Amino acid sequence: MSRPWYETDNLDEVNSPALLVYPDRVQANLDRMIEMAGSSDRLRPHVKTHKMPAITQMNIAAGITRFKTATIAEAEMTAEAGAKDVLLAVQPVGPNIQRLVKLIKRYPGCLFSCLVDEPAVLEQLENAFQGAGVCGSVWLDVNVGMNRTGITPSAAASDLVRSLLSREHVAFAGIHVYDGHLHDTDAERLKQQFDDVMKPFWAWLAEWQHDSETQPRLVAGGTPTASFWQAEARARQLEIETGAGTTVLWDAGQPTFSPAMPFEPAAVVMTRVISRPTESHVCLDLGHKAIASEMPLPRVQWLNWEEEHEVVGHNEEHLVLQTKERCSLRCGDVLYGVPVHICPTVALHQHAECVRDHRVSEQWKVVARDRKLTI
Repeated sequence: MSRPWYETDNLDEVNSPALLVYPDRVQANLDRMIEMAGSSDRLRPHVKTHKMPAITQMNIAAGITRFKTATIAEAEMTAEAGAKDVLLAVQPVGPNIQRLVKLIKRYPGCLFSCLVDEPAVLEQLENAFQGAGVCGSVWLDVNVGMNRTGITPSAAASDLVRSLLSREHVAFAGIHVYDGHLHDTDAERLKQQFDDVMKPFWAWLAEWQHDSETQPRLVAGGTPTASFWQAEARARQLEIETGAGTTVLWDAGQPTFSPAMPFEPAAVVMTRVISRPTESHVCLDLGHKAIASEMPLPRVQWLNWEEEHEVVGHNEEHLVLQTKERCSLRCGDVLYGVPVHICPTVALHQHAECVRDHRVSEQWKVVARDRKLTI
């Protein structure tokens, strides 16, 4: 009888709470990502999920060459790990403009790019690139309804593209679209949402393509809609890179708002019982500082414990559970759990414990959890 995949033999050497990562499952998820996309060239996975050079290098070894990042630190980590094409998927403002310039100059073998949705920021980027004697690559960030960043597909967006194309020190990379507000476990309903939301974008893009006689590249979508974007790429003969990130580690939350996908958890949190204040209360060392707390309770799905219970307290260092009957857990007992949201959970840990053949074999540093590395 096979053992549960998450069981780890040498936990007496591992402090809790801990983040455990399973490389064989990471590799399987990467293989599935490439299979779903049809080619590694159609992927631009987001490193914000893992923030680790080791996993970035696994991506590169699998043939993935392009990456998305959310911070300058993530971009630096990704380039240092050997990436050749890194998109900073935000519009840089303030000191981040000069930090981006420094990245471009320090890693000449890596193509860095960023987003823009504001003419004034484009002007600042042009001036900064000119002053540094470099040419920067910039994507137009288009807002399709999430209303977080981007410019709506409109005449103003077309004007901003024309302004991009007229610059001497800014190269137009293409169009970035993120539809993270589209969620549904039913694939047909989600596809209908996608089609409805994207109609104005496709109409604008077709008009712009006709006027400019150009065929832009797109970086588009997140995990739930990645397959839709790849289908659109084939139907419309467009070059579209999908930017899903969660797929590499997966979590317990994604299946609750996405259609069924063939990915499996590749990271878990490990916690221990540290107190039994009553017969039905149990306290774990899995506080806000060890598992992301922005999601509603419960924030973890247990793998090796099934007693009926509810979360009655979650604090900085403690997670308190109450069972309906007398709890079977004792102080020192170990629980393994899949986080509801893996991305911010990873960022709470300095390193991940790498588990191979049911043993922690090494530690993988979560380098880009820091806001600043060297730049």
